[in-house]
Amino acid sequence: MKKKSEFARHSAGDKAILLSGYILLGLFVAAIILPVIYIILASFIDPVTLQNSGLTFDFSKWTLTAYERVMTNEQIWVGFRNALLYSVLFTALSVIVTLLAAYPMSRADFRGRGFFNVLFVITMFFGGGLIPTYLLISNLGMLDTIWAILLPGAFSVWNMIIARTYYMGIPADLQEAAEVDGANELTYFFRILLPVCTPIIATIAMWQFVGMWNSYFDAMIYLNSASKQPLQLVLRSILIQNQPEPGMVSDMQSTAERAQLAELLKYATIIISSIPLMIMYPFFQKYFDNGIMAGAVKG
Repeated sequence: MKKKSEFARHSAGDKAILLSGYILLGLFVAAIILPVIYIILASFIDPVTLQNSGLTFDFSKWTLTAYERVMTNEQIWVGFRNALLYSVLFTALSVIVTLLAAYPMSRADFRGRGFFNVLFVITMFFGGGLIPTYLLISNLGMLDTIWAILLPGAFSVWNMIIARTYYMGIPADLQEAAEVDGANELTYFFRILLPVCTPIIATIAMWQFVGMWNSYFDAMIYLNSASKQPLQLVLRSILIQNQPEPGMVSDMQSTAERAQLAELLKYATIIISSIPLMIMYPFFQKYFDNGIMAGAVKG
């Protein structure tokens, strides 16, 4: 007798719900995958062909002009180095601060925990604004320094809450056993607790790395030296430089060529800036299920 599949064993109502879920999931996946495929193909196609005919697999219409213009720009490599440096340092600093702050907030015997909880949550909804923050950074002497990029956003209240909830989900028996063996708070935290928290550490690290890698606004506000600009700001400058100026009618051919090149560069810069994230994501994916689900049961 042929064994029925798991789907066939469901009732008609359950099958309808599952089928609807699969269709909805497929639509979500298509909404994500199709634009990515379009961007990758469009970055290689001649802008005139792309504008007139759309995507084509006639390789005679393909070009590497955009990648050549971007990759031969020396400032690109400076920006890439800066972005990697900022992202790694910011991730390490943010993870350390977040984990250290979350630990006492997860302890029931910590006096003033309720007060600090309220204080932290208030900062999630209210901020000083751009001008006061700029004046603070200026008065601290951090303008045009790496610290203006690393310090202001190093502590995330949301990540602290996630880490605190993860700590609270770890059985108290683990700490009691460590205390019986003579471990103090520091030994328990660094040698016993943190190795158990690998999923949440990897998740927070990925969030912070991606956030810093994609960030350009703080660098645009606080950094003046071109040698300190991250990749996103450099790519933004390349796009702006190749945009035709409004009212430019003296040389229509030159204006059209600049507009076409700007359109081509737009897709190439997206690909170049996304490559590091696409490379590192598979290494962190296995931790996401446990990391992002922290607090789903106990909050």
